[in-house]
Amino acid sequence: MALPAHTVVNGPIELHVIEEGNPGGPTLILVHGWPDTHALWDRVVPHLADEFRIIRFDNRGAGASTVPRNVDDYRLAHLASDLFAVIDAMSPDAPVHLLGHDWGAVLCWEAVCEPDAAARIASYTSVSGPNLDHLGMWMRRRLREFHPRGPLEQALASAYTVLFQIPGLPDPALRWWFARHWPGFVGAFDRTDPSVIGPLSPTVADDMVHGLKLYRANIRRHLFRPRERRTDVPVQLVQNLRDLAVRPVGYEDTDRWVSDLHRVPLDAGHWSPRSHADEVAALTARFVRTTEVGTATRSRHGG
Repeated sequence: MALPAHTVVNGPIELHVIEEGNPGGPTLILVHGWPDTHALWDRVVPHLADEFRIIRFDNRGAGASTVPRNVDDYRLAHLASDLFAVIDAMSPDAPVHLLGHDWGAVLCWEAVCEPDAAARIASYTSVSGPNLDHLGMWMRRRLREFHPRGPLEQALASAYTVLFQIPGLPDPALRWWFARHWPGFVGAFDRTDPSVIGPLSPTVADDMVHGLKLYRANIRRHLFRPRERRTDVPVQLVQNLRDLAVRPVGYEDTDRWVSDLHRVPLDAGHWSPRSHADEVAALTARFVRTTEVGTATRSRHGG
């Protein structure tokens, strides 16, 4: 059965948006990363749909949304602007809760660190995607203090992103091998059953190639010239202990930048929304409930 679909317009970008779940529940927006689409959350949604109104969308460059041609169009500021456009269109009268994974988590970090974020975002659960500015600041501190082990560990885990910086170089391998064998590759990478990774989006080959612009537009910009980015939005940091792409050590300093931070370990690899969907959903639901209770309590006491 087709899900209710919307188109949210943000300047020249048209975003494909899916709405489902409990129309009377708190609004929870699910944000995917590379090389996924809104379908990343197919295994998570059934665990949340009875309680929450769920919004998920294809990021620019993926799935049925607009695919910009220029690298600069994939900068985090533009991605966060897309997210705020979805928030304003789908929940104009109440703050929303966020759940982001991979680059979806990275762009959510960009959004929650904006000055007015707390008025529009009630909570954020981050999975396998750091704030790149926080990561850059942490790497600088560790190297300045002559403690390079943590940055080296993350650098080795992210070595593949160096190839992603070179226009055209990874494209054939992504289109003709990785796109065809993605479940098997992810299964081996995460040491999990490949069957949980599919079904793949029919646009996966294009999404892989177009999504490389995310790396080119943002990695060097934020790691080499990090900004001080703070937030008062309550953040739940789900740290996948077996994540080979985003190492837990990189979140060492996150408490410095987030006033209300909750760390939760999860014995999972990078693609936990696929392999550990029930646990990701349960952690998110619990955090949203706790945040909703806290907000209601502050309202009753005039806080």
